[in-house]
Amino acid sequence: MQWADNMLSYDSLPYHSLSFQKSVQEIIHQEQERVPPFFYDQAEGLRRMAQSDSNRGELNQNRPVRVIAVSSGKGGVGKTNVSVNLAMSLAATGQKVMIMDADLGLANIDVLLGLHPKLNISHVLSGDYDLSEVIIDAPGNIKIIPAASGVSSMASLSDAENAGIINAFGELQNELDVLIIDTAAGIDKSVVSFCRASQEVIVVVCDEPSSITDAYALIKVLNKEQGINRFRILANMAHDMKEGRDLFGKILRVTDRFLDVSLDFLGAIPFDIYLRKAVKKQTAVSQAYPRSPSAQAFSMAAQKINKWPMPKRPGGHLEFFVERLINSN
Repeated sequence: MQWADNMLSYDSLPYHSLSFQKSVQEIIHQEQERVPPFFYDQAEGLRRMAQSDSNRGELNQNRPVRVIAVSSGKGGVGKTNVSVNLAMSLAATGQKVMIMDADLGLANIDVLLGLHPKLNISHVLSGDYDLSEVIIDAPGNIKIIPAASGVSSMASLSDAENAGIINAFGELQNELDVLIIDTAAGIDKSVVSFCRASQEVIVVVCDEPSSITDAYALIKVLNKEQGINRFRILANMAHDMKEGRDLFGKILRVTDRFLDVSLDFLGAIPFDIYLRKAVKKQTAVSQAYPRSPSAQAFSMAAQKINKWPMPKRPGGHLEFFVERLINSN
């Protein structure tokens, strides 16, 4: 089956699997019986820091930067693998790409690529180093901001500490086209903060009931509590493109019923033997096996990302963050 990415209406898709019926019915039941949500402003600390920071700098470049958060409702769906391979696929098109490992207490990207950084984001938060000093070069012509590994305090930062990390981007002098933020899974403070700071949010999901329900929960929190209304859905570990499209349709059916959001189908990544081989070799499938089905699917997703409209002015929901990354002249 040809791997092509098309927008679909859920009305045209079959819904016959038991896992789908269970997942959707659980969400519908929860939504119909839900109590009024507890609305809170997790970004208040970020805004206070922005308002009090009188010496903010802008990234020294004269073209816009695309800021993309890659997230998921639950762990184990291959989110970090997606982030790395999308980054390398975008770099292969000539884009200058950086990834931030935003799973702050459980570093994943350096492990996935067999890297051994001496510094990480915790050294920036402590004030010992500038953000530019912890950036490392990685295979595939990309750059990485590593996270800490096994540091529990980094996994439960306050709003102000999350703000401090985001605010540090004002120091960067690197020329960038794309910044990919590989968030932690779930809906904790750091995930919400980084998603809200981004212009685009990619939600990675696989065809499992818990993945579907948790992806919906993530979209709901970001929409209801943070005002984000556009999400890009990437089906991972799909058997074929049809399964990926069906999975997108499952989520679309529920969000159309209960949320005021726009979902776009970014594509589907097959789980092939080359992807497994690449993981064991601690490398990216896009670099190790560029002709494999999964690498080709990542390439197609990257091409679609390149066609998204470029930001023309500070956007997102944390404008003090984005304005450092965008020159809107």
